[in-house]
Amino acid sequence: MSTTLHQVLARTAAIVAPLALAACASMTDVPPGTPLEQVRAQHGAPNYSCTNRDGKQRVIWTMQPMGQYAWAANVDEAGNIDRIEPILTNASFRKLGEGSWTQEQVHCEFGPPAEISPVGLPSVRQEVWSYRYKESGAWNSLMHIYFDPYTGKVTRFHSGPDPMYDRENFWFF
Repeated sequence: MSTTLHQVLARTAAIVAPLALAACASMTDVPPGTPLEQVRAQHGAPNYSCTNRDGKQRVIWTMQPMGQYAWAANVDEAGNIDRIEPILTNASFRKLGEGSWTQEQVHCEFGPPAEISPVGLPSVRQEVWSYRYKESGAWNSLMHIYFDPYTGKVTRFHSGPDPMYDRENFWFF
């Protein structure tokens, strides 16, 4: 029994098309109210989980330390998510300017940082958490968040270029 090229292509398309559509599905397309288990089946297990300021479970899918994207959702008592949102964005980082933030709250809001570094003289050394992200959706950047050594609270934050993307760090140029 011989098959024509047309039949082979039709069968291949029938197999590949659903896979291609599934690969294009964005985490942010998941509707609110979806069970967390269904999201896990579709997008994999979250990399991090914590209890947020409201006492709800927060789950985070992150590409840190090398990637520039992360998504988070809050989970209700029934195990359903509210909505999945990108969290390594200018708008999300602006929240740090509102109120007082502890290291634990920053960790629960943004997930684990890409880098943790000390800065300053030993007597006033601060810990800095840096998150890789696309500033304004375009620029390879790090958001640097500074913590007071005595209180553990955020003292300031700012973005800067990510040296990982400096031209001399690429072997193929």
